[in-house]
Amino acid sequence: MQKIIAILDGLRFSESTLHYAILIAQRQNAHLTGVFCNDFTYNSFNLYELLKAGTDQAVIRQLEAADEVKREVSAATFEASCQKAGIAYSVHRNTNISLQVALEESIYADLLIIDARETFVHDKISPPTRYIRDLLADVQCPVLIVPGQVWVPSAFNNITNIVLLYDGEPSSVYAIKMYSYLLPFLQTLPTTVLSVNAEGNHLVNKHLVKDFIEKHFPDAVYKVMEGVPEKEILNYMIHQQKGTVAVLGAYRRSTVSRWFRESMADVLMQELSFPLFIAHNK
Repeated sequence: MQKIIAILDGLRFSESTLHYAILIAQRQNAHLTGVFCNDFTYNSFNLYELLKAGTDQAVIRQLEAADEVKREVSAATFEASCQKAGIAYSVHRNTNISLQVALEESIYADLLIIDARETFVHDKISPPTRYIRDLLADVQCPVLIVPGQVWVPSAFNNITNIVLLYDGEPSSVYAIKMYSYLLPFLQTLPTTVLSVNAEGNHLVNKHLVKDFIEKHFPDAVYKVMEGVPEKEILNYMIHQQKGTVAVLGAYRRSTVSRWFRESMADVLMQELSFPLFIAHNK
């Protein structure tokens, strides 16, 4: 049995994370753990501004109590949804720093699912958020980044096709391996191997990759383009139908290099609302 963890913010509960996690847990007969990162440094209100304005401590305590109620309601919603779906589940609550909690939990998980909008700070930030980027840099298991959109059943249940991003590097092959191992129920969907080569219109290690792909995705088709990967992949993905899932290796560069060049995952999170399955070998 696989162990899937869903990273959840009890103050901004993600219906998207919940329903993708339940969908996959049901299909994989997996155990789903809801990890509620109740970071002691994080509130729904700006504590600094309230203290600066001289807000009465009694008011602050009332706001803190209201936040605790929100967190309890979120945990109850998660439990009730898992019970309704008939899946094995557990709930972990932790008041430590949220990023540290998620990274530690990832060591003992097969798959981590999280909303692209998660920040665990008071301010709302557009994807890719600093939290997600830091998580992807050091996470210890594959991650499914889900789009932060309002829950619409047909949009989630109708995963229609898969795009495997291949650049000839071990990281991209590793991501495809992990995807095939962890989500076999999706292997029968229409699958495209997309490769963009800046040095010419050819597939790197063509015979090796095709030999590997046909063992896992015998009906996969190939799309090979020449150009700048970040530009051509985005242009291709923009025209894909709803229900597409992209599979990619990411964040294998050093921290310094990420200051100067965005990861492909960053580009896709910023511009698209598709789920991203991301795995990278260390």
